[in-house]
Amino acid sequence: MKTNVKLIIKNVKLTIKTVLIAVITCVFQGITFAQEEKELSTLLEISGSVDVYYRSNLNASNNAGQGAPAPTSSFANLPGFSLGMANLIVSKSGEKAGFAADIVLGPRGNDAVFGSTEGSSPIVNQLYAYWDVSRSTTLTMGNFNTFLGYEVISPTGNYHYSTSYMFSYGPFSHTGVKADFTFRDFSLMTAIMNTTDATEFSPDGRYLGGIQLGYKEAFLNFLFDDNFFQADLTAGKDLSDKFYLGVNATTASGNFHGGALYLQNSFSDDFSLGLRGEYFSDEGAAALGFDTTGDGDANAFAKNVIDLTLSANYSVGDLTFIPELRVDMYNEDVVMSATRESLQSSISSFVLAAVYSF
Repeated sequence: MKTNVKLIIKNVKLTIKTVLIAVITCVFQGITFAQEEKELSTLLEISGSVDVYYRSNLNASNNAGQGAPAPTSSFANLPGFSLGMANLIVSKSGEKAGFAADIVLGPRGNDAVFGSTEGSSPIVNQLYAYWDVSRSTTLTMGNFNTFLGYEVISPTGNYHYSTSYMFSYGPFSHTGVKADFTFRDFSLMTAIMNTTDATEFSPDGRYLGGIQLGYKEAFLNFLFDDNFFQADLTAGKDLSDKFYLGVNATTASGNFHGGALYLQNSFSDDFSLGLRGEYFSDEGAAALGFDTTGDGDANAFAKNVIDLTLSANYSVGDLTFIPELRVDMYNEDVVMSATRESLQSSISSFVLAAVYSF
């Protein structure tokens, strides 16, 4: 009998020991998993893009020594095989706060940050930190791309590779503080910012106000101070599973006004066609000036232009090819012809771009 009792006690002790070891092992495994999960959640996010292109005039010279005219909108205006930009974005999204550092290199990047001065800032496209005050309220401070307009700096955010006149002569970026509020399908943004495109600091003691009112995919934007006012409307809607319509209209006091339609049709997951039709009127921005003498200075100016751009998007994984035909029709004969014997009122051009995003 004593032997049986001892054996039972021994088995009970062994069972308790086994259970304790199993429990301790599970606890340590849980702690290790939680630590690994926390470490993963604190990793930085890296994204960006690289883009290159080929551009050729169809009815004007492509010799840079003779001016090689191009539409006076931003980007995609160099002749031959040309570089766009390398874009690297490092960001972190925490539980309540985060940041983004957006660096650009190359001709497109240089044009995008033209308002920067000397030092490291000429490569800074965006640099900001934000605080999620609540589920519906976010405060952001730093340098961020503009909230006006349909198009953006990065080619990954645009359907067409070349850009519109309204985007080109509107603001590119702002430095200041903004507050974003969301109410179901409605949104509101308010901001106080330095002079437009002054990236690093306020150079003149001037500040602008910004307001954005949004409902679903439609946004009404305002930029203003005592001497300037710009109103801008952007909207987009999927009319069917394959067809999309976008709209942009803007007016900037003493500078310009215009409107554009964006039509896109998807034929498959990898291939689509899109058309941009834009009207742009210059009211003092000197946006439509051309060099007709070859001395490097604009000496012929138009007052308005109609831009028709037909583009295709063909994707191979993360790489997108964008062949593009564009015709810019001006109200004056301001473009030197290919023979350099006369002026003409239009530029026809072809662009083939390759954009890789990661």
